[in-house]
Formats: sequence, structure tokens, C-alpha cells
Amino acid sequence: MKLRDFVRGFAQGFPIGLGYLSVSFGFGILAVRAGLSPAEASLISLTNLTSAGQAAGIDVIASHGSLLEMALVQLTINIRYALMALSLSQKLDDSFTLPHRLLAAYGITDEIFGVCISRKEKLRPFFMYGITCIATSGWVLGTFLGAAAGELLPPSISSALGIVLYGMFIAIIVPPARKSGSVFFVVMAAALLSCVCKYLFPQISSGFAVILCALTASVLGALLFPRDDEAEQTEEETA
Repeated sequence: MKLRDFVRGFAQGFPIGLGYLSVSFGFGILAVRAGLSPAEASLISLTNLTSAGQAAGIDVIASHGSLLEMALVQLTINIRYALMALSLSQKLDDSFTLPHRLLAAYGITDEIFGVCISRKEKLRPFFMYGITCIATSGWVLGTFLGAAAGELLPPSISSALGIVLYGMFIAIIVPPARKSGSVFFVVMAAALLSCVCKYLFPQISSGFAVILCALTASVLGALLFPRDDEAEQTEEETA
């Protein structure tokens, strides 16, 4: 049963691993440009497994930010994983003891969450281990290859390849922004605030700029576009 669950998770996570392999290549290049070695970049990917958090963390490292700044940046960007974990906790099999929960929590990413939450049956530990294993392998291997290539390629080429990670972020936010005016507003507000911080307040470090822009844009979105829970519930019941 355990081996079958692991193989099933490994198979379902294989496309995620391939995607991570290509995307993390860009992170590896960014890490080398910030002064890290391929081994250090790979260790970051192995212990974090968060694309946006790692990209922001590299900016904090490059700007010689403080540990407090790094902690606040990671909390702001990665708080969504705690919400994903709470959602997945409702789908766990009885075999998920506390040690299994702690181990499985390491592998909760946006893509893994999407695969797991869409399953009709209960989640078992070794299924999540399988999907996490292949996804993490792709992420770390891509980081190492990107970092190694960043040390060998000319600066012009490595700079061009470094935008791969940011291209993924754009691909994530564009579809929901096209469908929802509130999401579009929050995205544009965050982008505008980021430009303001960069050009009008250059003394603000990149890490704190991320925190200020994210929180301010989120608050504006919540105030201007409040959710009508009763209306949403009525639409769900009607559907």
C-alpha cells in the first residue's frame, strides 16, 4: 500500500517536477548573480521550496538586509502556505499522525496543493511523499543547473535567462486579473507602489518595499472590493 501510494504520487507529481526544473533554472541564475555559489543556491531551494519567497530572499541577501527584514518578507509572501495546509488538513487520512503531518507540510506548494485538493479520496502520507519527492528533485536540480550555467554563461545571456522566474509570476497573475476587476486593481496598485518605492524612496530596502506594497495593495483591495459572503453562498447553492 505504501509503495503503491508513493508511486502514484510520484507519477502525478512528475509534470510538476518538470515545470519546477525549468522555472528554478532562472532562480539559480539570480542566486549566482547575487553572489551565491551553486551549492548555496541548491541548499536554499532544498530547504525552502518557494519560488516567490526565494526570489525575494535573494533580493534581501543582495542588498545586505537584516534577519528581521528577511523574516518579515518570508512571512508576508509565504503566509498562504499556512492557509493551504489548513485546507488540506480536512482531507487527510487517519494514518496521518503528527510526524507525517510535519513531513508533508514541507512539500505544500501552490501546484502540489492544487493536485492534492482536487483528489476525491483521502490523502495518505506516502502519496504526498511521492509527489513532494519528484517536485523537490526538479526544483533543486533546476536550481543547480541554472546556478552552474550562470557561472559559465556570458553576463548578457545569464541576465536574459534570469527573467524566467519573473515570467512565471506574470503568468500566474495575468489570468485571474483578466477575469476579476478587484484582482486587476490590487495587482496594478502593488506594481505602482513598487515603482514609487524604487524611484521616490530608494532608501527603502527591497525587502521592506515588498512588505509595504503587498500589505498596502491588499488593504486597498479589501476596502474597495469587500467580499459579499452571503451573495457568494447563494450563488454556490444555486449552482
